Amino acid sequence: MKLYLSADIEGIAGITAWEEARLGEYKYPYFAKQMTREVAAACIGANMGGATEIYIKDAHGSARNIDPLELPENTNLIRGWSGHPYMMLQDIDESFDAVGFVGYHSSCASDENPLAHTINSAKIDYIKLNGEYLSEFLLHAYIAASLGIPVVFLSGDKGICQEVKSINKNITTVAVSEGRGGSSTSIHPDKSVKLIKEAMEEALKKDFSKNILELPEKFTMEIRYKVHRDAYKYSFYPGARQNSYKSVIFETDDYFEILRARAFLI
Repeated sequence: MKLYLSADIEGIAGITAWEEARLGEYKYPYFAKQMTREVAAACIGANMGGATEIYIKDAHGSARNIDPLELPENTNLIRGWSGHPYMMLQDIDESFDAVGFVGYHSSCASDENPLAHTINSAKIDYIKLNGEYLSEFLLHAYIAASLGIPVVFLSGDKGICQEVKSINKNITTVAVSEGRGGSSTSIHPDKSVKLIKEAMEEALKKDFSKNILELPEKFTMEIRYKVHRDAYKYSFYPGARQNSYKSVIFETDDYFEILRARAFLI
């Protein structure tokens, strides 16, 4: 079984502040280590569940957070950013049997994580897809859907786990933290590792034929920027139009065009 894992940091146990997620900050090394531990746990659980080959996308910030020495030997780690519109699922294709997400977080519209955001919190207020606030999970899970690959697992904050269950109840989730305003309450980091390993093993032993998400027939993406000049500038992207002083709209029936537009509009 060939598994793809996408890993972020804002949904791991204990993380609360932006400096804990940023390369070069004093507290960052601890949280990079915990990110590695949770990813490694998912890999170990996956191997126990029948995985034979695992590709991991280090998908936070510099994309150079995970220590490969802590991973099982049947893993392949994708570091850095190629620039491909698949971004946090770079190099995924139809050869994969399943997709999982580790350390994911709630969207820009949520109060379930003090670090809740979508893609770039410094540049945009929000992204909406078909009128609903878009999470990084759904943005990338729809890539898997477009390739016919089931989504089997997600770990992260309580809010994103609830969103995942509302989209497809068959996806196995592990909530390691819960946010309120600028604070978070997390389970013990060792417990998160234990639960992720057990849940991933369980997820891969299930029948996940019902875990392929259904793609909408048409897509309307709205991006609201922090400053009005960005909306004006990006309204010149082919197919985009300015919707307000701070937002642009892009419409298509081809999901890859949503991904391509996101790559250039943010």
